Amino acid sequence: MVPSAPRALLVAAALLLSLSSPVPPTAQAAPPGSKDVTATLFQWPFDRVAAECTTSLGPKGYGFVEVSPATEHIQGSQWWTSYQPVSYRIAGRLGDETAFRNMVGTCHAAGVKVIADAVVNHMSAGSGTGTGGSGYRKYDYPGHYSDPDFHSCRTDISDYRDRDNVQNCELVGLADLDTGSDYVRDEIAEYLDNLIAMGVDGFRIDAAKHIAAADLAAIKSRLSKPDVFWVHEVIYGAGEAVQPGEYTGSGDVDEFRYAYDLKRVFTNENLAYLSNFGQVWGYLPSDQARAFVDNWDTERNGSTLSYKDGSTYTLANVFMLAWPYGAPNVHSGYEFSDRDAGPPPPGECYTSGWKCQHRWTQIAGMVGFRNAVAGTAVTDWWDNGADAIAFGRGSRGFVAINRETFPITRTFQTSLPAGTYCDVQRDGCAAVTVDASGRFTATLGAGTALALHVNARVGGFRAEPAHS
Repeated sequence: MVPSAPRALLVAAALLLSLSSPVPPTAQAAPPGSKDVTATLFQWPFDRVAAECTTSLGPKGYGFVEVSPATEHIQGSQWWTSYQPVSYRIAGRLGDETAFRNMVGTCHAAGVKVIADAVVNHMSAGSGTGTGGSGYRKYDYPGHYSDPDFHSCRTDISDYRDRDNVQNCELVGLADLDTGSDYVRDEIAEYLDNLIAMGVDGFRIDAAKHIAAADLAAIKSRLSKPDVFWVHEVIYGAGEAVQPGEYTGSGDVDEFRYAYDLKRVFTNENLAYLSNFGQVWGYLPSDQARAFVDNWDTERNGSTLSYKDGSTYTLANVFMLAWPYGAPNVHSGYEFSDRDAGPPPPGECYTSGWKCQHRWTQIAGMVGFRNAVAGTAVTDWWDNGADAIAFGRGSRGFVAINRETFPITRTFQTSLPAGTYCDVQRDGCAAVTVDASGRFTATLGAGTALALHVNARVGGFRAEPAHS
């Protein structure tokens, strides 16, 4: 979700209280199989996403890439201008329709499916000319919507304990679409179908909490592929009228409690507490949840970890990718000091502020780990009662994480077959030998991890070049 220009400082409060003719796609995504990891390339231009699918995401084993909204939007340099659409044309700062189509086809050729971030709760907060040249006024978007197509409540959401207020009033001044209207539902379905016709494999539904679950189900039922994947942004709030579990009938849900608790445990408590992390902590069932460490909203409001947390952030991502809960989403954004600041100029990873977390050796190595251990349960749990933990994923993988401020040396018991493995937390292939009893001895430095899996063994593994 996103603030309007005159109300940018309200974003934290909002978070706590957050046409062209269709043509057949030119390529199909490879079946995802066990590849359930998404990389969200926040505010990446479509041509850069395409290149990244080929050079990094596909080779590293990511199953999906999520791209920022493609629709024409209000003008301005701030990141949140992308979340104020003024038409459903692909004509924003990230690229035009040709670039978008090429990106989808290129990612599919690399075996990576594409999730499009879709803004369907609202339009803009003001009036002007969009990034593609379309003129608009609030409540009047020629070719799409006029005043009767918006909810009659024209004031900001003020009470998150009141369902009607949350779903029918305006999110920080944004024109709130009447998604109970058949006409509005048809317009949104046409927009999404246009993207499906271009080959898009799924959608992130922005600000889903502010749309009735029944309205979203009705929109989805109108699509040419009503079973298309989508995931809802529904920010959890204790005691609020609208809760994440309401939306599982039409798709997965981003599990914000997971990210909040990871920050708390990794910064203020003991990693040993994570031995039963998941649904028993009050979360959605694993098969209905998308897990994440951070996203562009939460890294800016401080409710989760972010790249600014150094090794703590990296280790939290390692844990997420190793732990069998939800479908993991790796956030990949850019440095910021001004929380409204838009993306840097297009450039290579690690230049001009692009962080490229999805490429970091420790994170990218765990994508292959997750693919290798899919379907296995946690085994061989060990902890020191504090901030060092280790666990296996059956006979397929084993990970150890040291959040202590000192090195840990230990002989670890695993269920891995005997052999020599590559520690995928290191550049190249740092060899680790597991004996016939499944044991190995290693020293983990402070703030580091170690991860082994059966698809990364000496003699059967080619290390990818390091990118961090």
